Amino acid sequence: MPTKSESFVQTLRAQWLGQQMRELREQRGFTLKRAAEFLERDFSSVARWERAEWPFRRGVVVSLLDLYGEHDPRTRAHFIQLAEDAWRTDRWDDDYDEIVDSSFIDFPWLETRAEQICSFDAMLMPGLMQIPEYAEAVIRNAEGRRATPFSVGKWMQLRLDRQRVLEPEFGVTISAVLDESVLRRPVGGPALMRGQLKHLGELLRRPNVDVRILPATVGLHPGLDGSFVVFRMPKPNPEVAYAETLGGRLFMESPKSKRYAEAYAQLQHIALDPSGSAKLIATIAEEL
Repeated sequence: MPTKSESFVQTLRAQWLGQQMRELREQRGFTLKRAAEFLERDFSSVARWERAEWPFRRGVVVSLLDLYGEHDPRTRAHFIQLAEDAWRTDRWDDDYDEIVDSSFIDFPWLETRAEQICSFDAMLMPGLMQIPEYAEAVIRNAEGRRATPFSVGKWMQLRLDRQRVLEPEFGVTISAVLDESVLRRPVGGPALMRGQLKHLGELLRRPNVDVRILPATVGLHPGLDGSFVVFRMPKPNPEVAYAETLGGRLFMESPKSKRYAEAYAQLQHIALDPSGSAKLIATIAEEL
């Protein structure tokens, strides 16, 4: 168990680890009592780990995998990585704890661990695709009177740090459907928007990036409730949907995430294809 000096936020990764360790134990026919005896721990400690009240330590996970007879290298690596991630705060939490709350912790972690990130953006450019000037304008608007040079600088650096997931070494596919109004919304003026649309056009050439524009001629569609993100995770991790409101951030797993995944598939189907999207982006940029 952790010491009093240690703090822990019940992240998605800790919950997944506890759930998957419990499922593995039950599949292999072991009771909580037997697992506790093997670890020389009390029954309640193992139960708390499985409920993610506190995350498993790496050494405990390795010992239990041995007990449960799980010797597949890939499966063991998955559990061990989750155990390491459950306690790791990553640079996001360490570097940006002055500006973000605990509900944000899972978002950049999901971005770097997902196989595919699918976003529908109804109002603004996706954060992963914003140029610095666009990001600054958006951040200043969101911060309002709370904005300070420090907070704006921190948020901008966080936004740019997250964009590293676009690089091929992360192995993440980025897919986005943007409402046409996003391209036409005058964030920061014509010159800034020309730069932003040029950058968006350049991203379209990347093999791991797919951007489609939902034209203004489309009437009712599945995205009218607002922007959202669907993270498609490597198995056995569940698919996660994310939505942000004035009331806070929502992370949703199945069955709620399925509705978002289905909505995204429909939006992608009715949006312009990549070629048509690229042409519309270029046309709007020329009009500015």
